[in-house]
Amino acid sequence: QVQLVESGGGLVQAGGSLRLPCARSGIISSINAMGWYRQAPGKQRELVATITSGGITNYAGSVKGRFTISRDNAKNTVYLQMNTLKPEDTAVYYCNLRGRRFPGSNEYDYWGQGTQVTVSS
Repeated sequence: QVQLVESGGGLVQAGGSLRLPCARSGIISSINAMGWYRQAPGKQRELVATITSGGITNYAGSVKGRFTISRDNAKNTVYLQMNTLKPEDTAVYYCNLRGRRFPGSNEYDYWGQGTQVTVSS
């Protein structure tokens, strides 16, 4: 079973930084992309950043230039470096993996349990 475990969330003042690791365990045949999404109270979950198996990154406009997604394949870990945090970045951040558990199987979205990020003004 594929599991994603996020950490690194917490309370930070506006302008501060946090780094969120997402560690993957379990066997998976292929990974299309991994990424981070977030959900603020009363809002829908939204994309923050993704990185494909080929290393192509994509960012939401609201975080471009402030957040950086990266990965360490040896550690099966994806990171989200968040700089110049704003109160509007407050949300639960979820790690996502889109991939195939077995060769030829359908693609599936795996999710972590989420980690709370709170930015105070």
